[in-house]
Amino acid sequence: MASSVFQINVKPNTPGEVGLPKITIDSGNFSLSGIEGDYNRFRFNKKNNDPDMAIMLISMDIIEELNNEGWPVKPGDLGENLTLSNIDYRTIKPGQHYTAGQAELEISIICDPCSNLNVLPYVGEDKVSTFIKTLMKRRGWYARVIKEGLVSSGDPFLLI
Repeated sequence: MASSVFQINVKPNTPGEVGLPKITIDSGNFSLSGIEGDYNRFRFNKKNNDPDMAIMLISMDIIEELNNEGWPVKPGDLGENLTLSNIDYRTIKPGQHYTAGQAELEISIICDPCSNLNVLPYVGEDKVSTFIKTLMKRRGWYARVIKEGLVSSGDPFLLI
């Protein structure tokens, strides 16, 4: 079965709120700076809107692993814009190009866990350091948008 976009997630710039968890949308316009309607405070404030960090993605196999380890993670919880199905997370590598809907993405860098994970109800202040260690090399990948376009849930996510 081909890999596909399981879910698209965004979080608008809401004063006083962190970017977790992100909310689900059916489709989104992917531009060189990210998904329309999404705001990544870390990328904007600390990384000068680095285009290598335009989109964050994770696969359902990682979410399922975390669930099996006792962390009830749901798609969008970790700040990812794309949750993917039918792809082995460990096969994703920097430099790979994928199509998703009308867009083309290039995998750039792995995403490190952030300290804002304490806002998730199953983490809290007392478990944040344990959860951060659990997420090392599993929080997701950043990607650059090479070709802009509309992406919808259910679209194929194909290595090119």
